[in-house]
Amino acid sequence: MNSSFEAHFSAMSTRLEGDDSPVWAVHDEALERQSNGEDVYLLSVGDPDLATLPTTIRAAIDSLEKGRTHYAPGRGELGLREIIADIELRASGKPCDPDEVVIYPGATNAIYSVLACLLDTGDDIVVMEPMYVGYDGIFKSLALNKIGVPLDVDSGFTFDLASVKAAVTDTTRLVFINTPGNPAGNIIPAAKLQELAAFCLERNIWLVCDEVYSMITFDGEHISLRKAAQSLDNVIIVDGMSKSHAMTGWRLGWTVAPEKVADRLLAFTSSTIFGCCQFVQDAAAHALVNDEEYINGVREEYRQRRNYVCERVGGILGLSCDVPAAGMFVMIHVDLAGTNGLAFAENLLAEQGVSVLPGIGFGDCTEHYVRVSLAQPITILRPAFDRIEAYCEGQA
Repeated sequence: MNSSFEAHFSAMSTRLEGDDSPVWAVHDEALERQSNGEDVYLLSVGDPDLATLPTTIRAAIDSLEKGRTHYAPGRGELGLREIIADIELRASGKPCDPDEVVIYPGATNAIYSVLACLLDTGDDIVVMEPMYVGYDGIFKSLALNKIGVPLDVDSGFTFDLASVKAAVTDTTRLVFINTPGNPAGNIIPAAKLQELAAFCLERNIWLVCDEVYSMITFDGEHISLRKAAQSLDNVIIVDGMSKSHAMTGWRLGWTVAPEKVADRLLAFTSSTIFGCCQFVQDAAAHALVNDEEYINGVREEYRQRRNYVCERVGGILGLSCDVPAAGMFVMIHVDLAGTNGLAFAENLLAEQGVSVLPGIGFGDCTEHYVRVSLAQPITILRPAFDRIEAYCEGQA
């Protein structure tokens, strides 16, 4: 039977149709080859291989058995919000009311909700590059005008405050930062955060900070924007448990914002997600108060992997890297004749069966880089880098 129906899709979904970035093409091909039984090493995705804390799993099971499977408050369970507020108080030295906290099914949804509540179609948003590739879909869906400001790649991906100030215009509505950064592992110093917050406040600009990697630091201390900023009127932070607690599939994130902002976020989330799972929130609350030893172990494991990767890169002709201060990725500069990060990633997969992400997906400033994930043990990183070394030797 022939149908005359012509499908019409929203402008938002059309903006998201397909992915014009090559960043995931290599990874998708690697997954397909792996599913066909080929010997492929995946160093292209940040899904931790580490196990969720066993007592957290037990807490979720106990919660389920107690019947905690019903609607939760729109802001999130009070017990979990109280724990997060206490963490923020201790981290920043500034009071934090539980009603300033809103719980989401993951930090990505939190970021989407924040930007949807603060910005209108066509508004200018200033963002640091290289940036997490997931931001771009959010910007596109909301039809925001992204103004990219490169980190100083020649100085270890340092945050250039002067460049940010220069990028701000009369039409800038929001500045979006990420510290510790994905993919570069950079940490923005407290003094620069303080000055940026004051600069944005003076110009009536929102300042949003993604702090998802706040617990995975190696060199230098993470300073929360809430601690650095003298005024919190225009400050919103986003955090979550996916990476720090190896809970990517649990989908648990949150925002901390002035209560008037949190009220707007509550109205938005009440009409979109209608709350998060009770038992997941109970498990998250357990994890956040029983995680010190676990987090120390996670941090040390990633430190060892980082050190191993950077040592291997240092011994391979045509590759170089700065040692990241935080996070679970290493950005590797590719200096091989006639190639860039995209060509390197494509050819490495084709010839050696190793998948890395091309740097161009994170911003123009990292066109000649690839990102390697530390979400694999050294027993996997070692043979993967043997293949990377063999590939580079073949290009010399």
